Order: sequence, then C-alpha cells, then structure tokens
Amino acid sequence: MEREERLVVVTGAGKGIGTATMHALLTDPSIRVIAVGRDLGRLELSATEESRCERCELDLLGMDAVARIKSQVGRRRLHGLLHNAGVLDATPMGQHQRTNLERLFAINVFVPLELSQALAPELSGDPPGHIVHVGSMGGFQDAAKFPGLVGYSSSKAALACMAQCLAEEFKGSGIRSNCLAIGAVDTDMLRTAFPGFTAPVGPADMGAYIAEFILNGHKLFNGKVLPVAVSTP
Repeated sequence: MEREERLVVVTGAGKGIGTATMHALLTDPSIRVIAVGRDLGRLELSATEESRCERCELDLLGMDAVARIKSQVGRRRLHGLLHNAGVLDATPMGQHQRTNLERLFAINVFVPLELSQALAPELSGDPPGHIVHVGSMGGFQDAAKFPGLVGYSSSKAALACMAQCLAEEFKGSGIRSNCLAIGAVDTDMLRTAFPGFTAPVGPADMGAYIAEFILNGHKLFNGKVLPVAVSTP
C-alpha cells in the first residue's frame, strides 16, 4: 500500500544545515518539502527530489512572508515545520546597537513564532504535527558562552524557551514542539563566529539527524530543549 504523502516546511533551506536536512527528508518517498529561503537558485536537486520539492523564495523579514508560506501550504495537512533560518551577529558588546538586536530577534525568534501561529491549523491533527526549532548550544543553559555572541546567544535562548511555551499553548490541539540546541557544525555561520576552527560534524550528518527528529521525535518528546553537540564550539 502506498504511504500517504507527508508535507514538511523547511526554512533556511538554501544552504548549510537547511539544505542538508531537506536532502535527508527527500530520501523518504512519502515526504514532500516546501523549501523556504532567500536564494534557492543554488539548490541542486535530483529529478526525483525536484518532483517532491516546492520552492518558496522570499525574505522572511518581508511583510507578506508568513502569508506567502501559508498560502503555499494551502489546505494541505502539514506534518512538520522546521525553523532553521537564522542569522548571526558577532558585533562586540561595546558596539551593539538596537537595530542589530532587533534584526537578530526578528529572524531568530519573532518569525518562528508568527509562522508557528499561522500554520497551527495545518499542523493540528493525529498524528501530531511537529514543530522543530533549530537552536544553539550558545543559548543552552549552563553551556559555554563566547564573547561577541551576546545578541545571537540571547536570541537562541529565547527561541528555546518559546519552543517549550508553544508545547503548552498547543497542548490538546495535536501539535508538538521541541528545540534542538545544535553544537559546532561545519557551516558558513560557524566559520564566521569562530575563524580557523574546524567543526567535528558536517551539515550532512546533522541534517540527517534533524530530518529523523522531525519525522519521529514527537513520538517521544514534547516541550523539550535537547542538546545535539559533540563540541561547543
């Protein structure tokens, strides 16, 4: 018997962990992905992947971004929502301005909240829809902290708390919410934050882990912030 198609939205799908997670999801023939990103022209997909991947190219800070994603989902049941899109600002403490912090929190916290709210009707049901937030060990309680990352780490701490709060807000509606606090992964963002550092984990391995967690993590976890790290950084 052919398995029912399952729809997953992945933000930040244009590179790094987002691209790797999308590829990992598409190895399952029952998965269809809506890939959200600012520049999706660089995505290299096989013919099989292309047939089950819908591109949604936009800036998440655009006024109509959330509405456009919701429109693309339409009336379809949504099985997973991955909040992977994020920005890093390594501005030293003494040079931070409010505009830096507002942009960090807008993309890393406010957009995930607004998108979760907008897509809640499509995520509700049985089996539960799963919202997964890609956090950071930088925002994980008692983990090592680093100079220059006060804004980024604070925004990821807020994201982790929000993931837990959403689990309570959506309790009884058939939606589960968890946060993965990611450690060092070999991405452009990590190299910007820690020049010269070699991460022990590549995007493909982390993407495979996240894909599996999106599809099955809700069976065992809800409202949890889970560290996924070999090193920090």
